[in-house]
Amino acid sequence: MSTPSRPSSVTYREAEAGYFEKRQLKRSAGFWGIWGIGVAAVISGAFSGWNFGTETAGFGGMAIALVVVIVMYFCLLFSIGEMSAAMPHTGGAYSFARAALGPWGGFVTGLAESIEYVMTTAVVVFFAGQYADAALSDFTGLSLPQPVWWAVLYLVFLGVNILGAAIGFRLAIVVSVLAIAILAVFVAVAFATGTFSVDRLFDVAPTDGRSAFLPNGVLPILFVLPFAMWFFLGIEELPLAAEETHDPARVIPKAGFWALLTLLAVTVAIFIVNTGVLGATATQASLQPLLDGFDAMVPKELAGVLALFALIGLLASLQGIMYAYGRNMYSLSRAGYYPRLLSLTGQRQTPWVALIVGAAIGFVALVIVQVTGGDSGVAGAVVLNIAVWGAVLSYMLQMASFVILRRRYPRAVRPYTSPTGVPGAIVAGVISLAIFIGFFLTGITAYLLAIAAIAVVYVIGLALFAVVGRHNLVLSPEEEYAMSGGLHRDPEVEEYDRTSAP
Repeated sequence: MSTPSRPSSVTYREAEAGYFEKRQLKRSAGFWGIWGIGVAAVISGAFSGWNFGTETAGFGGMAIALVVVIVMYFCLLFSIGEMSAAMPHTGGAYSFARAALGPWGGFVTGLAESIEYVMTTAVVVFFAGQYADAALSDFTGLSLPQPVWWAVLYLVFLGVNILGAAIGFRLAIVVSVLAIAILAVFVAVAFATGTFSVDRLFDVAPTDGRSAFLPNGVLPILFVLPFAMWFFLGIEELPLAAEETHDPARVIPKAGFWALLTLLAVTVAIFIVNTGVLGATATQASLQPLLDGFDAMVPKELAGVLALFALIGLLASLQGIMYAYGRNMYSLSRAGYYPRLLSLTGQRQTPWVALIVGAAIGFVALVIVQVTGGDSGVAGAVVLNIAVWGAVLSYMLQMASFVILRRRYPRAVRPYTSPTGVPGAIVAGVISLAIFIGFFLTGITAYLLAIAAIAVVYVIGLALFAVVGRHNLVLSPEEEYAMSGGLHRDPEVEEYDRTSAP
């Protein structure tokens, strides 16, 4: 096999002295740190967001969608586990696609993941603001405008993330355990009080002689797949922690698998029990289904306390997913795809500029959607779908990259191999494609406008990359791996030159 030549469509610039020294991350995570950041990034999905599909598809349709999504995520996680072990770089999805699809493919995939993580953070902030205001109202009778809550939440967690990765990993473990405990209490209280009812799972009136299991037929299953994804969306961020993990080739695939199993247990319990407490119809209409479920089971005097407890789960994800967009933007910036300023890390060795810029973009997006979206439920669903759209696009490209890399880089070192192999990657890619197509078939104007807005972002991004970015790339670890045909894995170990182009 010959080593791939330098792409003729891009130009590499020699990095100035000290370039990489100003862009360093610190290794501070082991198995539990990666497990914690994986669970933390996702677990808010059990608190809000998933419920927007329970009436549309009925409990049965939502359950089928959930099974499909679970299959997709296991195949996806096995595949990215193999690629992350082979490429222990912060680039994650961008790194995989860059090696398989070239610089343009790397940029398109990296931008999709940027959209996913920045907007997922915004969704979590949106729902956390709802829970926080509910707690304030119950304790004091006061209420604050949602943009005030968004600003407070962004500022607090910017501070936590900028302080250092070690603090962030420890916090992720703590809040993940607390969030799981809160969800376990919810399930226990539901059964102890007798509030859970199987009949409520099927309270959506069937149409046109259909069954209670699928009250609106089969097609809505396709439409609610994005909401089923919300239980797991973000678990794929773990490769972004490669340069901050001790022994990433071993730890990231292992911790990712156990984090996904943890989330699977939580998902099954909350989906069934929360819906069985509120009913499928009321669950879809709720902006805070877990809190509304608690309200239905315990005295109203406890509502404020329960809102604070429920808020912990959302704050866990805010910590985890903010970490993700910071590292994603850092890696693309370090390689020159985004402005290089975004990859500066400072004394704390955290990408503070990228974190601030991502927060500003998310806040502005929330304000725009709130102003133009009207109803809060519609606004939350629109932002959620923007995040999912970016996710499924990156999933398709990553699974295509997996298949290509298996063929193109046969000599590349693969410390971990996916148990589902190429067939698993194809399954995950096909399911992602189905979800992607489903967006265009919903007929919901607000969702289509959101996709159109993202398309505009892509047009602008691709134009900027064509005119500026592709002429100013830097030979970062991700680029070096691709240029070497997968033979140069880790600059810290192999000590190859990262300061100039070949």
